[in-house]
Amino acid sequence: MSTCIKAAGEGIPAGQIVFYRSLFAMVPILTYLALRRQLRTAFATTAPLSHFLRGLVGVCSMGLGFYGLTKLPLPDTIALGYAMPLLTVVFAAIFLKEQVRIYRWSAVLVGLVGVMIISWPRLTLFNSGVGSSEEAFGVLAILASAALGACAMILVRRLVATERTPTIVLYFSLSATLLALLTLPFGWAALDAERFALLMAAGFFGGVGQILLTQCYRYADASTIAPFEYTSIILGIAIGYLMFGDVPTWSMLLGTAIVIGAGIYIIVREHQLGLERRAARRLVTPQG
Repeated sequence: MSTCIKAAGEGIPAGQIVFYRSLFAMVPILTYLALRRQLRTAFATTAPLSHFLRGLVGVCSMGLGFYGLTKLPLPDTIALGYAMPLLTVVFAAIFLKEQVRIYRWSAVLVGLVGVMIISWPRLTLFNSGVGSSEEAFGVLAILASAALGACAMILVRRLVATERTPTIVLYFSLSATLLALLTLPFGWAALDAERFALLMAAGFFGGVGQILLTQCYRYADASTIAPFEYTSIILGIAIGYLMFGDVPTWSMLLGTAIVIGAGIYIIVREHQLGLERRAARRLVTPQG
């Protein structure tokens, strides 16, 4: 998905990218629901306003992320996006009152240091001219996207208490498409056949990715899945170099290693705490 958006080139407004990504993502999503015979009930919801709010926050996150993607090398964009799970821990403690102990707080702080190592060389470009400052704005956009993405994850955690996964996925794509369409009066770029095809493919791949990620959580827990998700940086470096000539810097590689290490530690720690809580529940003698 990211490769297709990057290949489509600059000059396409973020709102337009979000529209095509969300619209064509519904093709594989609706097909998947139809094959599972869940299409008729997928729209049933008891929390339409919560879905709208999740969609609004998600659209803003997606738009900022796509803007940053058009301004930065592909590996840097992927690496900075890893700030989202770190910020999710922070926001869960603030908004959901989840208990976060010193070990996870320490990992979050270490991970954010890694994010700063990746970001700093480009943030210092604000005083180096317009062309360079665009990369700095790209970094800020990706970080803002990660923060909003973490907020969206908090909203999803609340939704899953009453809503089914297909309903959440479908309503997000639908609301994102409609909200992105509102940016049309601000000016959209004229697309030739190649750029249209790339954006259409980005939406399709994004939808397939949503389905696969949703399905994998049915068969394994987060501590098993997350390390595989982090392999996206390997693909990002390879594709960035072969297709776009992006050569990773040492600061990017060092920062990424720190962020990934912190992220995996947090997930493993949460897995261990989950095992401890389940063991404690089994030891409680039933009353009555």
